[in-house]
Amino acid sequence: MQSTGLQVVDVEWDKATSAEVRDFVLWLQQAEKLRNSARTRSAATAGTVNPVTRKRYLGDSYEARTIRHSNAVLRSFYEFWIELGAGPLVNPVSVERGKSGRPNQHRSPLEPLRSTGRARYNPKLPKRRPREIPDGQWKELFGALRSNRDRGILALAVSNAVRASELLGLRGVDLDWGDQTVRVTRKGTGAEQWLPASPEAFVWIRLYLAEIGELDPGEPIWWTLRRRDLGDGMRRQPMTYETLRAVFRRVNAVLGTNYSTHDLRHTCALRMARDENLSLRDVQVILGHAHLSTTADVYLAEDEKTVVRRVGQYLAAREHRRAEGPRPVAGGYDTADLSVLLGGVTQ
Repeated sequence: MQSTGLQVVDVEWDKATSAEVRDFVLWLQQAEKLRNSARTRSAATAGTVNPVTRKRYLGDSYEARTIRHSNAVLRSFYEFWIELGAGPLVNPVSVERGKSGRPNQHRSPLEPLRSTGRARYNPKLPKRRPREIPDGQWKELFGALRSNRDRGILALAVSNAVRASELLGLRGVDLDWGDQTVRVTRKGTGAEQWLPASPEAFVWIRLYLAEIGELDPGEPIWWTLRRRDLGDGMRRQPMTYETLRAVFRRVNAVLGTNYSTHDLRHTCALRMARDENLSLRDVQVILGHAHLSTTADVYLAEDEKTVVRRVGQYLAAREHRRAEGPRPVAGGYDTADLSVLLGGVTQ
């Protein structure tokens, strides 16, 4: 997309400046997304808020997070060619330096230089609180599933906050039935980590595996049936991210919701963060966050719905106390003196 934009303004890729980056960001902020096919049923809900989940549907414009990601990719592209000596002398995706001193001033000479600051034309991200699926809506969601495979997937994801890519990468050898743990390959780092899973999740997984038959320990756990191209029957193939999205599309159509796999991760994380038996460090390890501050910033913030409910309870209790009137004065105290001292009327 970036190279196409440079062709429009007749600028070679190695001659681009920060001005072209600025114009490209401005264009992304007002342009409509490029699609392989036009919207159908989702056209009516684009950019609106779902009345059940209170989540906003994706609109037809590029989100701020997408634009920031585009700038990061573009900056890395130019850094690569600058290091090879085949690109421009200055990266056109410049960064704004912080006010805390020189960048990399405490860097070891054995470590590579790290870019500091944020890209100059990055749009600000709207601050959004993670939303969990309430218990009542969770029961409806789980009850609308049509197979033991789907029940096993959702029960597993809501019990240990596993990401979609980590979930789909599970193999038979990654299940420890005795300790009831699963081994996932962490997104980004590629590190392997064992995570606990609920007994309910293992029950549904066992029922699902009994239906599909024996699997090789090195094979993926999750499979789906697809019709052959020649139309001579169905064949089994590993489940993909698009297949997982189709699971949620079906259940969302039934419930009138817009749940996604990441909602299960948020639900699990918020449940753990509220539990007095778990520390914030425990939650960080399960989520696979590199920094404790990431976990705290995202999941220790109070949900607006919870705050509104507690304030409503406070106002109702205050009104109830006012209707009851002041409490009677204990024996041995003078009512008139207490009324002057406390600035109120006592009985």
